[in-house]
Amino acid sequence: MNDAAPALVDVENIEVIYDHVILVIKGVSLQVRRGEIVALLGANGSGKSTTLKSISGLLASERGDVTRGRIAVHGRDIRGLEPTELVKSGCIQVLEGRHCFGHLTIEENLLAGAFVRRHGTDIQANLERVYEYFPRLKERRRSQAGYTSGGEQQMCAIGRALMATPDVILLDEPSMGLAPRVVQEIFELVHQLNESAGVTFLVAEQNTNLALRYAHRGYVLESGRVVLEGSAKQLRENEDVSEFYLGLSGSDRQSFKDVKHYRRRKRWLG
Repeated sequence: MNDAAPALVDVENIEVIYDHVILVIKGVSLQVRRGEIVALLGANGSGKSTTLKSISGLLASERGDVTRGRIAVHGRDIRGLEPTELVKSGCIQVLEGRHCFGHLTIEENLLAGAFVRRHGTDIQANLERVYEYFPRLKERRRSQAGYTSGGEQQMCAIGRALMATPDVILLDEPSMGLAPRVVQEIFELVHQLNESAGVTFLVAEQNTNLALRYAHRGYVLESGRVVLEGSAKQLRENEDVSEFYLGLSGSDRQSFKDVKHYRRRKRWLG
């Protein structure tokens, strides 16, 4: 991974408003370089999912709009593009809650992920590759997705995204509703896909400890702003992150702003 490489995803000072009046994202900037796993961290309601949907173009379905800033994928400004066009450009989101088609089989779900592909000759080869990464899906390929476990549905959702041959996957709260053992397995698979297949990930996750174990870098959000950023090692060793997000101090602080070392990033000042 080249730290000097241009950003695959570049978000510059965006603001997001819902229903024309509710300001949710307040100047978020972040970068994801090719080959990275980048963690987007923060408590529930901090703006993680909204940030991902701003990149993937899914805000409109929730009456949200990016009203300021720039979002680029492969150096191309993608604001205003339809989600299908973003998928074709190599950027795809796996939504929180998995959202498999419950009435379809696992294999039908996976094949649905290839609907934007112009050439179908290698779809079967890609399907077999997904089964290599997720052997359990091959075992359950004829089962209706709605009758499979939460972990299997999460694997199906990631596998479906892989069928679109993406450059970057936006993975929203992969641990939600899953047993710790299954969550560990999902993150191991993300790591494997990153290492062996070169898939880039931007992962929004409340489980800070687990996310920083696998990510290369991370950003901490609170109330729609980035309050900290750095390498995974720097964030793990940061006293403020340890106290507030990793639960190592036993403090009763209600906000990251109550931590004595809290600093806003300079780009918002003035």
